[in-house]
Amino acid sequence: MVLQTLKNCLWPSCVLRAPKACFWSAASGGLVIQSISNDVYQNLAVEDWIHDHMDLEKQQVLFLWRNSPAVVIGRHQNPWQECNLRLLRQKNIKLARRRSGGGTVYHDLGNINLTFFTTRKKYERMENLKLVVKALKALRPQLDVQVTDRYDILLDRQYKISGTAAKLGRTSAYHHCTLLCNADKFVLSSVLKSPYKGLKSNATPSVPASVKNLFEEDPSLTSEMLLDAIAKEYAVKHQIDHRITLINPADETLLPGISNKTKELQTWEWVYGKTPKFSVSTCLNMAYKDSVLDVKVNMDVKHGRIEVCNIDLPEQWLPPGLYSELVKSLTGSKFCPNETTSLVTTLLRLCPQDDELLSRWSLLCENMIRLM
Repeated sequence: MVLQTLKNCLWPSCVLRAPKACFWSAASGGLVIQSISNDVYQNLAVEDWIHDHMDLEKQQVLFLWRNSPAVVIGRHQNPWQECNLRLLRQKNIKLARRRSGGGTVYHDLGNINLTFFTTRKKYERMENLKLVVKALKALRPQLDVQVTDRYDILLDRQYKISGTAAKLGRTSAYHHCTLLCNADKFVLSSVLKSPYKGLKSNATPSVPASVKNLFEEDPSLTSEMLLDAIAKEYAVKHQIDHRITLINPADETLLPGISNKTKELQTWEWVYGKTPKFSVSTCLNMAYKDSVLDVKVNMDVKHGRIEVCNIDLPEQWLPPGLYSELVKSLTGSKFCPNETTSLVTTLLRLCPQDDELLSRWSLLCENMIRLM
């Protein structure tokens, strides 16, 4: 009995552990692989690696993966516009930028990610989504699930359970989609709500939607069951054995160069620096003693760095030299709370040892940091 329970947990009936050096070429027609990692950067790097290295003329691939809590934005999106960065930092939730377009999604272990790799000529996301729906219906015939013209999958004709994004290369392509099984909807709605005011950007905006977990519709469903059902349907379509090959995204012998791809996806320059140019035009309502001070702030941000900075302070509120140094230091710096905190701490040494001035300086700096 104990042995059987262990077998069920390890899910051996559908897993093939093929030799590292040859499993890419071991199967013809189609291949189903699953990541053993829950790290968002490693899994996104696997997508890049397959897109760049595999011969998709000979072998189509379905990549299955799940992440620990993370927010993933599209290639052309603005993270300040899409999510609550302060809350992400507080909850230690990772932020990642995909190489594909589309909108922002929240991942945790209750969310399944599916990536369909083909040649560009064979790319067909509607067929992929129909395959997912067919797998769901095979698993639970009573489920009311259907694909929309926007390439979403709806549950009960109103709740979004899957969103789509894609990358089309010169010869290769991939389509990836999510599937909500049992994600934390409270965290999802909290982190995907931007608190930042006065942002103007041409970045691709996400389209809000009501969401629901499949688990809410049928508590007997698990992520493992869904993954298995989709793998089976994919195997039937491509007339291959029902096998899921587990891979380690950190394995350089299996995926040469994968570490560099993973590192690049984690850099500030990629996650934030690739944000399309945007501007911030807002008014800081700063409570000071018995009054409220209105401070107008205007910034232009390019490649994640402050290109132009104007702070309209009341006359004589700060010494002109200190104000000038603040604007000068912010110009060219990262639009980032950590960097700004470091800058203002350094500038504090220029501030006269006057309690009143220190109090005003601290209030201004705290509000500037909150903008980021």
